[in-house]
Amino acid sequence: MNGKQVYKIISFSPYPAEILNALFLPYKAEMQLDAELEFKVITDLSNKEMLYKALEEADIIIGDFTFERPINKEMIKYMKKVKLIQQPSTGYDHIDIEAAKEANIPVSNIGGANSISVAEHTIALALSLLKRLTQAHQKTMDGIWAQQEFFNLGIFELRNKTWGIVGMGRIGREVAKRIRSFGVKIYYYDIVRLPEEKEKELEAEYRPINRLIAEADVISIHVPLTPDTKHMIGEKELRRMKSTAIIINTSRGEIIDERALAKALKNRWIFGVGVDVYSIEPPPKDHPLLQLKGENIIATPHIAGASNEARQSIIDISIRNVIRVLKGEEPLYVVNK
Repeated sequence: MNGKQVYKIISFSPYPAEILNALFLPYKAEMQLDAELEFKVITDLSNKEMLYKALEEADIIIGDFTFERPINKEMIKYMKKVKLIQQPSTGYDHIDIEAAKEANIPVSNIGGANSISVAEHTIALALSLLKRLTQAHQKTMDGIWAQQEFFNLGIFELRNKTWGIVGMGRIGREVAKRIRSFGVKIYYYDIVRLPEEKEKELEAEYRPINRLIAEADVISIHVPLTPDTKHMIGEKELRRMKSTAIIINTSRGEIIDERALAKALKNRWIFGVGVDVYSIEPPPKDHPLLQLKGENIIATPHIAGASNEARQSIIDISIRNVIRVLKGEEPLYVVNK
């Protein structure tokens, strides 16, 4: 190794070590990291002896973007040298960030790298539900000219609707910026209210969560999964919604009670549902939302933040953050300060 410093990087994401090395090489040169990087990819956590030995030797941990391999308190106990846990996604609820904090290990996500991708997907789901696009597409492809049927069912514009944003972080703000041009009224709820000047800039009015749920025509969810947000939308909240309203979840599946959500759509308490995330991924065939064939629902396989542009940004931010830390600099986008 020519006497250079060697840093050991463990990745729980399912990219081969050769790919990781190829991805890191140009960044090492650009950011002038004069060290060797040794990658080890672990996708099977069952061999505890091997796992813990690898963790004891690691300098950097890269989390799993598929969320199938959690990083728990027991694993963190063995991270004696780890300088950073870099999660290559916005979500990090599969990592025990409090245990990492106690061990003085920063956990970073990718900040707003996929915010625009998720915002666009959210708006696309809303428009598709209002226009009944997937239902109309399927009828037409089946050779059924259902023009009059859809006239009778109702096809709607976004113009003059009220859009409620739950969680005005990076993604919520990107949604707000884009929907203004549709001529909507924007309400938002967040545990931390925005400064007045930011509200004016986004043309967004603060509403308590219960009032937002009752008044909005479109509700989109953009909060992280925490003990406080788990099932924050349940049957009680769904019953408060307008019967003409739609709800979009591109955040985390467990934020909405999925059984209650399926019940709400089936019983026509609400007009439509757009989901990109599920409490279990991939969802089982008997998942309550997957039983709603024929209803006004659009379900996508957790791809809202996976545009080509977003994935490139995620790689860029993750690698740069790792190299920053290996050079002795402070990490960015730390979620457990």
